[in-house]
Amino acid sequence: MKKILTTLACAAVALASSAIAGEYPDISISELKDAIKKGEVTVIDVNGSQSYAEGHIPTAIDFRATKDLASVLPKDKGALVVAYCGGPSCSAYKAAATKAEELGYTNVKHLSAGKAGWLQAGEATEKKG
Repeated sequence: MKKILTTLACAAVALASSAIAGEYPDISISELKDAIKKGEVTVIDVNGSQSYAEGHIPTAIDFRATKDLASVLPKDKGALVVAYCGGPSCSAYKAAATKAEELGYTNVKHLSAGKAGWLQAGEATEKKG
């Protein structure tokens, strides 16, 4: 019994620390593509305005150029919001994910593949126009 309680306590601490650290569940490129196709996601690009202008995941919002994130997010606080940056080693996405969470959004995810993974998968980007 003591071993089970210790294991549960360790798991609880691990979960709490990941929540505090602002960790967000990952979404795959195929899942994101499906959500975009169905119009069921708000995508936030955190790569900076120059990178955004050069090419971003279709439908993405330029986080750096958006003064009022709340004004471009859906009314439904349970709606899917996905933030991304350059790739797996980039943590800039957390700024947008955390902001969305602070605004009350409960279904915030991270495309850890980022823009680099999107392009490596042969997916098209949109250019600011």
